[in-house]
Amino acid sequence: MNPDDPLLRILACPLDKGPLHLVKPDGPTAPEALYNPRLHRRYPIVDGIPQLLPSSGEQVSDDEHEALLKRMAQRP
Repeated sequence: MNPDDPLLRILACPLDKGPLHLVKPDGPTAPEALYNPRLHRRYPIVDGIPQLLPSSGEQVSDDEHEALLKRMAQRP
């Protein structure tokens, strides 16, 4: 998924209906994901399709949340 993809503007977290942020992989085996920093939840993107069911999301630790926020801030 491209950060400029218009789809990103309309996708929302299934739990709080707020915006999601694209998280690019930080390694060759890491998947792309959509992240909700308000709830600390990450939703996977599988074969280019966002998995936005509440049960598909996973809670991230406080350390991982901080790392994701830093990566999101570095994005142009």
